[in-house]
Amino acid sequence: MGDNLVSSLTTVALAIVGLGILATLVSKNANTVGVISAGSSGFSRALSAAEAPVIGSTGMNSLNYNAAGYVD
Repeated sequence: MGDNLVSSLTTVALAIVGLGILATLVSKNANTVGVISAGSSGFSRALSAAEAPVIGSTGMNSLNYNAAGYVD
C-alpha cells in the first residue's frame, strides 16, 4: 500500500509540474525566458552547494540582480 501511495503522489506531482511547464511555454503573457533562467540558476546553486564539501568551497554564491530585478 505504501509503494502505491508514493507512486500515485509522484504521478500527480509530475502532472502538475508538467501542466505548469506547458502553460508557461505557450502563454502569451508568460516570461518564459525568466522562468527558464530562474530554474536553471536555482539548479546550479543547489548543485554548487551539494558539491561544496567535496571540492572545498563554501557553496555560497552571491546573488547578482540585473536591471529587471532577476538574479543573474
